[in-house]
Amino acid sequence: MSTGMSTPGLVISAPASGTGKTTLMLGLLRAFSQQGLAVQPFKSGPDYIDPAFHRAASGRPSVNLDSWAMSRGMIADQISAGQDADLVLAEGSMGLFDGVAVTGESGNGASADISEMTGWPVVLVVDVSGQAQSAAAVAKGFATYNPNVTLAGVVLNRVASPRHEALTRVGMDAMGIEVLGALPRVKSIEMPERHLGLVQAQEQDGLDAILTEAAKFVSEHVDLERLRAAAQPSQPISSPSQNGTVLDMTPPGQRIALAQDDAFSFVYPHLLQGWRAAGAEILPFSPLANQAPDTSADVCWLPGGYPELHAGKIAAADKFRTGLQVFAQTRPVHGECGGYMAMGAALIDKDGTRHQMAGLLGLVTSYAKRKMHLGYRQATLTHPLPGFEAQSHLRGHEFHYSTILEQPDAPLACVRDATGTEVPETGSVRGHASGTFFHLITKATTS
Repeated sequence: MSTGMSTPGLVISAPASGTGKTTLMLGLLRAFSQQGLAVQPFKSGPDYIDPAFHRAASGRPSVNLDSWAMSRGMIADQISAGQDADLVLAEGSMGLFDGVAVTGESGNGASADISEMTGWPVVLVVDVSGQAQSAAAVAKGFATYNPNVTLAGVVLNRVASPRHEALTRVGMDAMGIEVLGALPRVKSIEMPERHLGLVQAQEQDGLDAILTEAAKFVSEHVDLERLRAAAQPSQPISSPSQNGTVLDMTPPGQRIALAQDDAFSFVYPHLLQGWRAAGAEILPFSPLANQAPDTSADVCWLPGGYPELHAGKIAAADKFRTGLQVFAQTRPVHGECGGYMAMGAALIDKDGTRHQMAGLLGLVTSYAKRKMHLGYRQATLTHPLPGFEAQSHLRGHEFHYSTILEQPDAPLACVRDATGTEVPETGSVRGHASGTFFHLITKATTS
């Protein structure tokens, strides 16, 4: 049983994607931080992109909370990251109640699960473009859809004029819904639309200025005091056992050579935290700097990222490639998504150019014909994986646009989506080398 957490929290959510919740979230993080508050960000769901910006805006690492993949005990452990903060802000994903059709470890992945589990009220960002009083009907529906989810109030977004705001407020007042702010329609605050990883977000030219401007924009149009006053401490999270908590994350080795640079940056913070908590040592190296994994390491781990943006540089990194090949002769090497592709025979970029990869596996992938692969994954290992025995049940998430042209090696696992339907991206294994297209979140507490 978790004892809860005294730090007050809020969930920043919306009826749908693309309504402006990330802009509000980043503006709030930076604005409250400028006031001298320690603000702990969280992200609902298996997202790498938003947490990168959260960290840049708040100065604190953002933590993923995933009700489909994580047990209640693990979520309770994750939430403890905010125990020394003044305020918790958790950004939702998609619409507030959107999740998969089948319940996972402790929910279906919806942001509402996190609100219900923690007791953090929801600040709903409502895009009022093309409507006025009617927006209140939407907000009222969200306020009453689940009686265990509390709506703190709404922030109106993309308000066209003072008259538009006044009419919209009339509808909200009639429904008894508090308006915490109204953001006028502007384009200067929108975040850069390109895929950015954990390192890239912090190094993005002009990002700090954008975040500062977002804080100014939000501060001028949102009542920060009222919003903060609506936050509530986390309620105790009951858990039948502590299986699947961060402290139970088995590291893949005692000394882990971890690829970390602009091409390989996608690794969940809770994995690194769990590995370190179990006593493992992490030894970072940069393939883009033509560095080989530390020869004293027990295992090498290549996270996901954007190898397709750096394929030429990876192909030219002869010391990295040779070092990885030598390492794999005697010790395990595992890659996730981008790391998996870099372990293959070749990667074909969007222009059709073929780049030589490490050749530990026969995998050939292509971005010449983009196809989105997106969703939760549940895998039953047919071969051992560093840190996991064969027949282990793992939960993860897959998101990439590459197409498999060749995959001649043995499949690593039987992989299914959240509904139990098999997917062809099984991962593969050859000798000490293995890889998956899904990013590991946790070991499932049940099969």
